[in-house]
Amino acid sequence: VGERLGALPLTLACDPAAPGLAYEPFLTATRSGDGISVFDNGAATGRTEWVREGVISELAYSRAEAAEFGTAFTPSGDNLLLTGGSDASIEEMVSRTERGLLLTCLWYIRLVDPASLLLTGLTRDGVYLVEGGEIVGEVDHNFRFNHSPLDVLRQTTEVGATERTLPREWKDWFTRTAMPPVRVPEFTMSSVSLGR
Repeated sequence: VGERLGALPLTLACDPAAPGLAYEPFLTATRSGDGISVFDNGAATGRTEWVREGVISELAYSRAEAAEFGTAFTPSGDNLLLTGGSDASIEEMVSRTERGLLLTCLWYIRLVDPASLLLTGLTRDGVYLVEGGEIVGEVDHNFRFNHSPLDVLRQTTEVGATERTLPREWKDWFTRTAMPPVRVPEFTMSSVSLGR
């Protein structure tokens, strides 16, 4: 908490009152698991800003974890919103790209290292080559990546307009998100994937 993740004033939040992405303003759990306990049922949830203007501001704690670490009970929410970018569209961001890859979907995402939040996953359903501000073609294969979302936030140099989106594959039950397109010059692919 307190660590700056990047120069951009991005805010990552959960908000039960977010228009079109609302969820119940209290916790419900049918069983205890990662970060939630049946003893948390009925606890009020409000807006939680995990990252506020580029700085980590909150961590999720169940009641038991909060008691153990001497901090406030901070439940995770059922939506995720990333705001603080410009109003640029993907098309406008592409037009300002000299050379790069446009990734439209990441999937088969798995946690590699919980301490650093290192993830591995694959591109899917569209990897496009951008040259001179235009999409010039589809790349013939998909790629594997190994990257932490914290590093993505640290390395992001441009953020477009936030809009509703549907996450793929990782935590399929988590379908209420609003995310912007991001430019991440240091996002690297670790290998070519044989799948298409």
